[in-house]
Order: sequence, then structure tokens, then C-alpha cells
Amino acid sequence: MSSNARDGLRAAIRDVADFPKAGIIFKDITPILSDGKLFRASIDLFLERCRDKQIDKIVGIDARGFLFGSAVAYELAVGFVPIRKKGKLPYKTNRAAYTLEYGEAEMEMHIDAITPGERIVLVDDLLATGGTSASAATLIRKMGGDLLEAQFLIELEFLHGREKLAPTPIVSFLKY
Repeated sequence: MSSNARDGLRAAIRDVADFPKAGIIFKDITPILSDGKLFRASIDLFLERCRDKQIDKIVGIDARGFLFGSAVAYELAVGFVPIRKKGKLPYKTNRAAYTLEYGEAEMEMHIDAITPGERIVLVDDLLATGGTSASAATLIRKMGGDLLEAQFLIELEFLHGREKLAPTPIVSFLKY
């Protein structure tokens, strides 16, 4: 993808001060989602990384990872697996906990979502502190999936989230 396209994506991301709490500058991707050309350009970034990987499934993290991951899975004609917060999936699940600044939370995946040996790419909108993504990686591996790569539209490098995902290869398209 051209640097002009990446520049267009970067320009569309809106900074929202003090959301969800004071002192946080939230990277709002909704302007990308509401613009068909920008949304396509963002999906194309993920697709460029995925096309030659012989992927069986894309895993997306609740909720914005669903937007990008399902579009990528559709284009590649592979399965899509949602990872959700505890209590949001209707069938039997496996869980992985992660730490938040105010406690712990858990992510879940259906117990039959991944077959051992399947080649998986994890997709999400943002890599920040890495806790949620690390719990998703734990779930994928617990199910026997071969986690090829974790891909993010945005990475907040100053939060060092990629360290929690080691040894998973990580790709982020826009870095702050």
C-alpha cells in the first residue's frame, strides 16, 4: 500500500481527549469506518499481510477486531472466530484472564472454534498495553492453534504492548 494511503488513514484517525477517562487520548477509528475508501484501504493493509500465509482462520477481538477481522476473513474465504469478554458467548468456552489497571478481566472463545493445527492470524484495531491481545493469543494456543501473526491497524508503541505478546510476530500499520 502506498504511503499516501497510510497517510490518509492516519489523517482520518481522530484524537479524543479524556476518553474513556481523564488523561487518556483515545484513537477514534470511526471516521475510517464511515468512509468506504478508507475502510477498504485499512482492510487492504491486513490482506496484504495475509494473502500468502495459508491461513485457516482469522480471530478478531471484541469488538473492533470483529470489524476488521470479519472483512479480512470474508475476502480470504476463511473462517472467522470471535473472542469476547466473559459471559458474551452462548456456547461452552475456554477462558484466559488479563490484567487491567483496576483488576482482572477474562476473554472467552468457544471450545470448538479452533481445531488443533489450524493456522491463525489475530486481528484487532489497536495494540495498547497488550493485555487483551495476550489473553487472545493464550486462548488460540490453548485450543491448539498455530498463531502465525498478530496484526493491528494502530500500535501505541509507548505502552510496550508487544512485549506481552512475545514470541508472536506482530505487525502494526500505524504507529504512535
